[in-house]
Amino acid sequence: MERQDAERTTPMKLIFNYNDVFFSFYYDDLGGCIHRSREYALNYVYSGEMVLDNGTEEIRVGKGECVFIPRDHHITLYKKTKDGERYCGIFLMFTRRFLREMYGKLEQRSLPAATPKLDAGVMKLPPTVELASLFGSMTPYFDPEVKPNDDFMNLKLQEGLLALLHIDERFAPTLFDFNERWKIDILEFMNANYMYEFTMEELAHYTGRSLATFKRDFRKISELTPEKWLIRKRLEVAYAKLKEGGKKVTDVYAEVGFKNPSHFSTAFKKQYGISPSAASV
Repeated sequence: MERQDAERTTPMKLIFNYNDVFFSFYYDDLGGCIHRSREYALNYVYSGEMVLDNGTEEIRVGKGECVFIPRDHHITLYKKTKDGERYCGIFLMFTRRFLREMYGKLEQRSLPAATPKLDAGVMKLPPTVELASLFGSMTPYFDPEVKPNDDFMNLKLQEGLLALLHIDERFAPTLFDFNERWKIDILEFMNANYMYEFTMEELAHYTGRSLATFKRDFRKISELTPEKWLIRKRLEVAYAKLKEGGKKVTDVYAEVGFKNPSHFSTAFKKQYGISPSAASV
């Protein structure tokens, strides 16, 4: 994989991607970002603080701490300043291709067939010498003028993988599971995740289907396109929230997944014949 150049996504945020190893800088407290990695990942906090919210609990990762994020796990990340230090972090992404290659190299590592997998969810990792050594050796690359070679970053990914395997034996059956995922119910997934922005390709991936199969299966359950289904679902939930009372229009439109208040208002009037503010009376 070719190394990508640094990308400045906002004036206060800087991200470098070196062969699936990401270095990120946040110069102030930005809003939370929705994160759903298709791959397993390690996220190390060099300075500042990262707060992970899965909807039921918050996990705080401070300076010098590291967290494991499962594949296809939905999480909201907040990257913050802490003790006067901006957030800086290192994110290692373990793609399925990389894990297959490593499994071939490490196939002599045998575990009892009954070894369980990790529970689904984010896992804050204990401090180990291996993790401290790994991330300590990578901090020079926060300097944008110092660019590592791809093969060197690949070695760092290997170190990260080995560190996980030594922390808990359950990482092996979890990371080296290459079975195709079972299809999951499309409407169940969309009803639970209607408020998020997904492309058709992402909807197919997260429900365990190819794009062609997803389109075919969706036609069996709705006359609407997935995009129109999501808009209708968001409007239905927004209408119910406004009718319940106590909710402001400015809060509701964002909660249900609309990014633009004028788009929300136009779509709402078209569906219900009244403005959102009228529905809240």
